[in-house]
Amino acid sequence: MGRLLSPLLRGKTYTRLLHLWVPMLVVSVWMFIDPRRPWVPALALIPVGLVPAVRRGEGVQAQLLLTPDEQEPGFSVVASATWRDRLRTVLWLEARMALGAVTMFGCVWLPIATVELVRSARGGVGSGIPGLPQVGAHWWSALLAPLPVLVLGVLVVALGELTTAVARRLLGPSAAERLAALEARTEQLLERNRIARELHDSIGHALTVAVVQAGAARAAGDPVFTDRALGAIEETGRAALEDLERVLGVLREAERPSGSRPTLAEAGRLLQSARASGAEIDAEVTGPLENVPGPVSREGYRILQESLTNVLRHAGAVPVRVRVGVHDDVLSLEVRNRLLSGRVPGPGRGSGLRGIRERAALLGGRASTGPDAGDWQVHAELPLN
Repeated sequence: MGRLLSPLLRGKTYTRLLHLWVPMLVVSVWMFIDPRRPWVPALALIPVGLVPAVRRGEGVQAQLLLTPDEQEPGFSVVASATWRDRLRTVLWLEARMALGAVTMFGCVWLPIATVELVRSARGGVGSGIPGLPQVGAHWWSALLAPLPVLVLGVLVVALGELTTAVARRLLGPSAAERLAALEARTEQLLERNRIARELHDSIGHALTVAVVQAGAARAAGDPVFTDRALGAIEETGRAALEDLERVLGVLREAERPSGSRPTLAEAGRLLQSARASGAEIDAEVTGPLENVPGPVSREGYRILQESLTNVLRHAGAVPVRVRVGVHDDVLSLEVRNRLLSGRVPGPGRGSGLRGIRERAALLGGRASTGPDAGDWQVHAELPLN
């Protein structure tokens, strides 16, 4: 019994009932004006449904009254963009009015029927309401009195479910709207992934340099070297704070320009930081880096940063060969270091190496990481157009 009565205890059952009653207010007013033509309000809904903004209003109403407890009810809350959407809105308005008429009829006549049956059971005579069957005085009418009330409860619940199903069908997002929502969601996920890579590369590089410098200073026991190491840690920390502020700025300001991120023009800072950590950097830059497009230059900077971070983290202070070149509409980056025995990271291991390949792929390029002729190599090629 509790399961049968539970729909009548839910708030949305009655918000759906209210949703069906709203168009009946217009019909009730019209019936005072011209009761001989009750179809006029339904006819007037056709031009109303063709107004683009009506679809937005109906979608908002459906969310608030039909599915008040759902986070993503699946109704469109934008104006009609195509004639197909407008026609679907017209059909919804007509269906809503028809279902509302059935609801109003049941809510008015079924309670009256219960009252008539109770009156009959008590030996009374019919009320004489036009259109209502007259029931004589019968004791067994008391047994039938609860039936109209039960029918009313079932009718209210069933019409609410039916109205919600019809609304999902006619007020649901169109194919174009679903595609736009999917693209927006994809862009959001890509942006979150990019921010995660930015934090990983920038902060990871700074922490790696700081750890290497601190360990080297403690092992050296030389005040001069310790002072130089502390200076390198301070400089790297400042740069990391600047990068962190850039990334957090993207989170705080959706319209913040991406041009504030570091580019390959600042690659000297990375190389100097790696040299200060003890690595022997043999760097060579060829080609006009100033002509490299902003997105390519920014991603190239991050690839170089992550490559140098991996060298310091896994190999330590070893000779490193860095080549950055611009030729044939391609930006190429190569970072090689001596491969230490027993310390091979393995292709594809770690989010840093995966991030390098993802950055290259997003720009239509390619990147490879792994052992090569006794060295550990990171090689990336990014198209410039």
